[in-house]
Amino acid sequence: MQRELLFKVLVIGDLGVGKTSIIKRYVHSIFSQHYRATIGVDFALKVIQWDHDTVVRLQLWDIAGQERYGNMTRVYYREAVGALVVFDCTRASTFDAVLKWKDDLDSKVTLNNGKPVPAVLLANKADQAASQHPRLDAFCRDNGFVGWFQTSAKENSNIEEAAHCLVENVLSNDESTPVEREPTTLVLSGYANATKEHLGCSSCPK
Repeated sequence: MQRELLFKVLVIGDLGVGKTSIIKRYVHSIFSQHYRATIGVDFALKVIQWDHDTVVRLQLWDIAGQERYGNMTRVYYREAVGALVVFDCTRASTFDAVLKWKDDLDSKVTLNNGKPVPAVLLANKADQAASQHPRLDAFCRDNGFVGWFQTSAKENSNIEEAAHCLVENVLSNDESTPVEREPTTLVLSGYANATKEHLGCSSCPK
């Protein structure tokens, strides 16, 4: 009998770094240049056949960039087991904000053992950036990220790999019993939209 695991994953970062584009690419295999800014929170569901015995349901929460300093983020973060922290390769200010997002995350949610939830750093819009980021290995090691990837939602670059990395780390921490239910739709102040796409996926390449 297969076990089913439901993991809540946050996608956080400054306004306009491409969080919604990453989720749309990963869940729906689509890309558009014209997404409206997320207001509050939105989420989508990605179903992965992880291995022969395990189905992983990733509930990806798209947290609006302007919500960073709002009191509602504690509600959004509740029960999350992992996070993708996104910045825009072409805008240095969004990288400067990464540690604020990471500190906010660590202050509001932890694993059952008290440790920080695993977080993967995404250097997004790589298709527009001329330079690489050789120092990010040390940056991630020093600041508690489990890894980083240079991604492009437009070119579908490294998004599957980043999600695979995060799920591997979440699974290594997971001691929960199998989840046999659909995720609950949570509406916050009337502006959250739930999107459910049950898309199968072969194991993502490492």
